[in-house]
Amino acid sequence: MEKKKDDGKIVLTREGYKKLEEELKYLKTVKRREIADKISHALSFGDLSENAEYEEAKNEQAFIEGKILSIEEKLRKAEIVDTEGGNTDRITLGSRVILENLDQNKKIEYLIVDSVEADPSARKISFESPLAQALLNKKEGEEVEIKVPAGVVRYRIIEVKGKDE
Repeated sequence: MEKKKDDGKIVLTREGYKKLEEELKYLKTVKRREIADKISHALSFGDLSENAEYEEAKNEQAFIEGKILSIEEKLRKAEIVDTEGGNTDRITLGSRVILENLDQNKKIEYLIVDSVEADPSARKISFESPLAQALLNKKEGEEVEIKVPAGVVRYRIIEVKGKDE
């Protein structure tokens, strides 16, 4: 679910790239060993034709191997965007934005990240989310409207900062 550019590249922040690398290392070192142990244990029961534990372990192995291939592909196609400081004139991936909900007169701050890093409870929203899509390339002072199931929510962009500001 990462943003794919026209050339097949996947846009990630440095933090998102590291998170994928860590997950890949865990899957290759820990999960593969756990599954190999499960398969070995299941094989000790003998007859494989009615061995549910063996089937389950093989299915889990296939799932993990698929996930490893998927992460390796993402890392291969990754284009890391620099979110440290830089131009904070317009909202981009890695921008920290302070918004004012014009209907509730409340301020809220979000960090716009790739989907790997997204964590709404920590106010990190994916750049693919409807809110982030409405905000991308906007500047301080501009207003945006986001359609939600309950109607329309209006925001004014109060401030745009780099990730670590």
